Amino acid sequence: MDYPRFVATREPIWERFEDDLAAGSGSRHLDHGALEALAMSYRQVLHDHALAAARFPETHAARRLRRLALAGNRFLYRERSEHKGLLHFFFRTFPRTFRRQLPVLALAAALFLVLAVFGLAVAIYRPGLGVAMVGPEAVEGLRSGHLWTERLTTTVPPGVSTSGIATNNLSVALMAWAGGALAGLLSLWVLVLNGMMLGAVLGLTLHYSMPGALLEFISAHGPLELTVIVVSAGGGLVLARGLVAADDRPRAEAVRQDATDALVILGGSLPWLVLLALVEVFISPAPDLPVQLKVGIGLALEVLFLSLALNPLAGPPSTLEEPHG
Repeated sequence: MDYPRFVATREPIWERFEDDLAAGSGSRHLDHGALEALAMSYRQVLHDHALAAARFPETHAARRLRRLALAGNRFLYRERSEHKGLLHFFFRTFPRTFRRQLPVLALAAALFLVLAVFGLAVAIYRPGLGVAMVGPEAVEGLRSGHLWTERLTTTVPPGVSTSGIATNNLSVALMAWAGGALAGLLSLWVLVLNGMMLGAVLGLTLHYSMPGALLEFISAHGPLELTVIVVSAGGGLVLARGLVAADDRPRAEAVRQDATDALVILGGSLPWLVLLALVEVFISPAPDLPVQLKVGIGLALEVLFLSLALNPLAGPPSTLEEPHG
């Protein structure tokens, strides 16, 4: 049986099952006859789901059947996994979604790293790029052996610094994510700008023989902060994919599915920026803390985030619980 014939002959069964689910969703208890009819339709849907998964994988019909199988399972067995709260979200939903969209997120990370290397190379040969990134006042400080980051502990109260840093980082992450609504152009711009800036600033400190001071300062918060921004931009690209590359899905369905995944990625990433703001104010600029401790904190935070995001115990990334495009 070819794909068009499979859809034409079996779709009425799927539509009837959807209608029966909708009719019974308002009642917690069905009579025996209605329950028997629904169970029979459910078995037919499961059969078609297995057939589509084997012969027509990742088609619109296969994804639709996967969702119907999930909906039937939830209705018949009263499983309400979507209402299990924050722990379920961070330990199940977020890692499954993160791993499912890993190719897009890896693409965003690769683009960021390439641009950071490019910015570093340009700044080494053309220090003016680094000057444009950090400003003339910061360059004057470098000439006298001081990083611009020292003002965090000398001129601004910690509470104000924490609030300002958290607000700025959240704004960047939200802009990177929301940029997906513009076909991903703004998300790409955030990756380009931040990658170039990181490389250019590092190149500038190399020019003034102060890369060690910069790396020491960012060692505690920088790795995870950059990761969260890149992941947020990757979430924006996931959203953009639903807008510009729906495959064989209806456009509205593609946007809904990818927007849901993008929102989950954002929701699992943003809370870390509040913690990082505290680290950036109280730990990163602290001159009395050993470098090894700062590096250890930075690595621990990065490993903790990635372990949560890539957690294999959350289940396979493509399951009935979370259908995807």
